[in-house]
Amino acid sequence: MTHIPDRLSILQISDSHILPNPGETLLGIDTDHYFRAVLEQAFASEHRFDLILFTGDLAQHPGRSNYQHILNTLEAYKTPCVCLPGNHDDYELMQEILNTELVNCRKQVFLGDWQIVSLNSQVPGTPDGYLSNQELTFLEQCLDAHPDRYALIAMHHHCLSVNSPWMDTMMIENAQALFAIIGKHPNVKAVTFGHIHQAIELDAGSVRAWGSPSTCFQFQPASTQLVVADTPPGYRLIQLSADGRLESEVHHLPEPLTGLKTDAQGY
Repeated sequence: MTHIPDRLSILQISDSHILPNPGETLLGIDTDHYFRAVLEQAFASEHRFDLILFTGDLAQHPGRSNYQHILNTLEAYKTPCVCLPGNHDDYELMQEILNTELVNCRKQVFLGDWQIVSLNSQVPGTPDGYLSNQELTFLEQCLDAHPDRYALIAMHHHCLSVNSPWMDTMMIENAQALFAIIGKHPNVKAVTFGHIHQAIELDAGSVRAWGSPSTCFQFQPASTQLVVADTPPGYRLIQLSADGRLESEVHHLPEPLTGLKTDAQGY
């Protein structure tokens, strides 16, 4: 997707699972190596972005070292970045460390004729997804306050079935409440999420629903249990037009994963 000057350009990355110490591996791969490789390819091809949208599971075992390394890596690109918590993240620590002018955990961002609203779908201590009343109220307030702006909603967990029974046990439990709000606001044009470690576009009626690949390993689509695929890491590009149109496509690294343990029972 070629960058068009009059469109806003967003880079969505997700599920980097950065480990505490350099050289550590997860399922046999160096997650930091591929995190950096994804960023390098995205910026080399697109040249510039108006926003990086990081949709959760930044760290595998969250700690100060992980988040500080992520912060340093992202700030080098001199591009605004919004970070959402995933089920593996420590949201309080994220908000403390990822708290600079460029890289932060802001929940509402204005870009031209658009607003990007980020929701916390984390249920601490579990892999499950849920949107609290506080999150739903925040979303509705954002949409009510800015009916003149188109909206893109971002979260970590998926809000629609991806036809993977094991993964769908972790989707947002009260997704119907989310779509009830969306149904009252025609300015909402799309929802985008991470967590599923695969690229997908789902039927969500009047809005588009996108899942983003992971910057490390991917999950086999439509699988009844956890199966790690050998699909290379990837990222999603999203372009927003002033008339409310969106375009999106997914790109993957050309190189295969090195050292991936596809027979892993968990991660």
